[in-house]
Amino acid sequence: MAQAGLKTVIFLSFVLALSFLLVILSCALWSNWLPLLTALLFALAPLPNFICSRCAGADDFSTDYSSGPVDFGHFMTSCFLVSGVALPFTLAHAGVIHSLAGWMSAIGGAVGYGTMITYSHFFAIQLEDY
Repeated sequence: MAQAGLKTVIFLSFVLALSFLLVILSCALWSNWLPLLTALLFALAPLPNFICSRCAGADDFSTDYSSGPVDFGHFMTSCFLVSGVALPFTLAHAGVIHSLAGWMSAIGGAVGYGTMITYSHFFAIQLEDY
């Protein structure tokens, strides 16, 4: 497991702040707050994995085995991620938001989600330690 320090926390908070800045600017520059829905989708994306990973039984025979609820959690997370990227482009294609706002919103949301995944990788709590 990688050791995370103060520099990692500072870097991840800086990247997350840039992500928020992109999403907020995509809304504020064109006075249309619909791209903010992208941030909501990316914020909800880790929840199905978190909830469904608790359903994995301790009686699994190997680490390669995956249960139905865990697979469903992965599927729902992928649905949130694809929707988070596709929604701003769909709104831009329909003319509801500016195309640059769609790009900024999609990139900002993806960077924010990547930051959350990176944080959970570096600061994972090992349940075996407790």
